[in-house]
Amino acid sequence: MNAQIAAILAIDGIASGAIYVLIAIGFVLIFAVTRIIFVPFGDIAAFTALTLASLENKHLPGTVGMVAFLAVLATLMEIFSLWRSGATGKIPRALLFYLVLPLIPAAVIWLTAGTLLPTPLRLFLTVAVILPIAPLLNRIVYQPIADATVLLLLVVSVALHFAMSGLGLLFFGPEGVRTQSLVDFTTIIAGTPVSGQAMLILGSAIFFSFLLYLFFNFTLYGKALHATAINRTGARLMGIRPQQACTIAFLLSSVLAAVSGILIAPVNTIFYDSGFLIGLKSFVGAIIGGMVSFPVTAVGSMFVGILEGFAAFLSSPFKDVIVFSILIPVLLWRSYTLVHAEEEDEE
Repeated sequence: MNAQIAAILAIDGIASGAIYVLIAIGFVLIFAVTRIIFVPFGDIAAFTALTLASLENKHLPGTVGMVAFLAVLATLMEIFSLWRSGATGKIPRALLFYLVLPLIPAAVIWLTAGTLLPTPLRLFLTVAVILPIAPLLNRIVYQPIADATVLLLLVVSVALHFAMSGLGLLFFGPEGVRTQSLVDFTTIIAGTPVSGQAMLILGSAIFFSFLLYLFFNFTLYGKALHATAINRTGARLMGIRPQQACTIAFLLSSVLAAVSGILIAPVNTIFYDSGFLIGLKSFVGAIIGGMVSFPVTAVGSMFVGILEGFAAFLSSPFKDVIVFSILIPVLLWRSYTLVHAEEEDEE
């Protein structure tokens, strides 16, 4: 390996790491606010790529029917819950949030099926139809068991991942897809060719990380999420509703998953079950950050991407083994250095 090859591998690794940064931040965001290890997170990113590919091929993506079903089910559950609690005045707002808003992009895609839409409109509709999936899953699956243990929530997440993998096979079939490149140029930096797609991926990771920084530090909702992540009981006593905070966390994470799916679709062939491996590698970065620190998570995810790039060159069949092997020393290090404390009861 010479310096030229090392530079090319490093650039590819940074591009992959930037994708892992976005997904890993989503992992940390959901876990910090809800205590849920959202295993299907990678599946949502893969569904984004597959949905975009379906629109490019003028097919009706199965995610449209999935969103419609989830929207109706979540609406019925929310209305029943409001009716039981006597808060029937909130039903119109529930109809708007859980039914009308998710169905608008689904209806637009359904009506324009078979038409090759302009690229910006395809991207917008893809993001718009993917956004409601995580909040709707939260309402249907996680909200009824919000006070369960972390282990039970993890088991439910694993079951949900397998359900979504099956749906992915049903919706998109076993064939892999790759979408058109969003940018089509290559530039030379320090004698090394760098593709525009790699620059776009890295720029997007920095941009959305900066937006999250602004959101958490300079907005009321961001500070509410931060307070909920630190102490749910204290946040509730201060008037912050954990249920609303959870919904916002899932919605923000959906944005990150959708952006990740769009960015990775032109550079990797995505299958219906690709989301699990993508999510698992991002989870390694989140573990390096202790599932609490966004900056360390970003650094850890970038390290995972670079390590994967060099491991693929040295031994492609074992690249995943090498990446996941770094979990062992990280977990041992955290086990010996962190202060152990019993999980406190929040109620």
